[in-house]
Amino acid sequence: MAPSKDVVVAGSDAVASIDRDQSLKASKALLAHIKTAAKQKSEESNKRSLLADEDEDAETPIWLTLTTKRHIVDSAKLKPGKIVLPHALNTDESSTICLITAEPQRAYKDIIASEEFPAELGKRITRVIDFGKLKAKYSQYESQRKLFSEHDIFLGDDRVINRLPKVLGKTFYKTTQKRPIPVSLQAKAPRADGKRQKREKSADKVNAGTPAEIAKEVQKAINAALVSLAPTTNTAIKIGYSTWTPEQIADNVDAVVTAMVNKWIPQKWQNMKSVYIKAPESAALPIWLTDELWVDEKDVIAEDEETKAIKAAEKANIGKKRKSLEGKEEAESPAPKKKAKKQVQEGDDSKLDKQISDRKSRLRKQKATAKKAMD
Repeated sequence: MAPSKDVVVAGSDAVASIDRDQSLKASKALLAHIKTAAKQKSEESNKRSLLADEDEDAETPIWLTLTTKRHIVDSAKLKPGKIVLPHALNTDESSTICLITAEPQRAYKDIIASEEFPAELGKRITRVIDFGKLKAKYSQYESQRKLFSEHDIFLGDDRVINRLPKVLGKTFYKTTQKRPIPVSLQAKAPRADGKRQKREKSADKVNAGTPAEIAKEVQKAINAALVSLAPTTNTAIKIGYSTWTPEQIADNVDAVVTAMVNKWIPQKWQNMKSVYIKAPESAALPIWLTDELWVDEKDVIAEDEETKAIKAAEKANIGKKRKSLEGKEEAESPAPKKKAKKQVQEGDDSKLDKQISDRKSRLRKQKATAKKAMD
C-alpha cells in the first residue's frame, strides 16, 4: 500500500489523518474475505457440530491494530481506557451488569430503582455492591469465580477502580475479558464563571450524581471501545463486527485512531507507525503507513568502525566453510597427548611349561622336607 497522503516527517509538528477512502476500501475487502471464508468453511465440513453457535460467523469481531515507534506507556495499566464510538459495540439488551460503587451501596440502589432512571437500563443492572461489601464477601477464590460467571459486564466507580485488582485478583485481571470498566458515579462539580468549584463535603450527604447523569455514564461505558494500555508498540482494539457495513467500520476506525493519538500516544502522529484492521483469522489490511521508521534523528545510531569490520568479515565468509573465531589460538596450542595403550605380550607355551615344572619341583622338595621333619 502507498503511504498516507499526509506524511508526518520526524521532528515536525504536522498533523496526519486517516484517509476515509482507504478505510472503506480495507473494510469492504475484509468483510468480503470473512464471508468467503465462512462459506468455504461450511462447505468443507461434512457434519455440523451440534455445539456450534449459529451466529458464530455472523458475530466475527473486527480489530484495529495500531503500531507505534515507541511504547505508549512505561508500565502496564490495569485500568482500561475508554473511547466513545459513533457505533456502539455492545447492543445486546440481554447482557447483565454488575455495578461496583463507593460506599454506601444503598444510595446507588435507590437511584437505579427510581423512576427517573431508564427502566430498560435498570433491568440490566442485576447487582449493585459497594467496595466494602465486595471486599468482605468476595475475598475467596471460589466466590470470585462465582461472581465472574454471574454477570457479563462489570463497571467500577472511578473512586475505587484502582483498588479492585487487590480484591478481585487474577480471576478478573488475568485476561481483559471482564475487567471492570471505569465509570463516573459522583456528582458533577458546580461551576461559577466557567470554572469548577470545590464540592462541599458532608457526612450526611452521599456524593452521587443524578439518575440521568449516572444512566448516561453507564451507557457510555457499556458502548465504549476498551483500550488495554501496556508497554508495547502494538495495540489491538475491537471496533466492530462482520455484520456491520463498511461505513460503520470506517467511522469507528476514524474515532478510535483520533482518540488514541490525542489521549494516549506520546508525541502523537510523530510516534505513529501504521494502522491496520483484521479479523481473528485473517491477514491485516493496511489503512495508514508512515514514511519514517523513527521518531527523532537521535534514534538512528551510526555504525562504528568495529561494526563495519564485523559486517565486512561476515560478507567475505558467505559461501565458505564456517571457521572458529579462535582458530589461530587452537592451531598454536599443542594437541593433548594421547595415553599410550599398554602392549599385551603374546603368550609363549615353552616358557609357561618350564615355569610349571619348576614350581612342581619346588613343591616336591618342600613336601619331602616337611615329611622328614615329622619323622
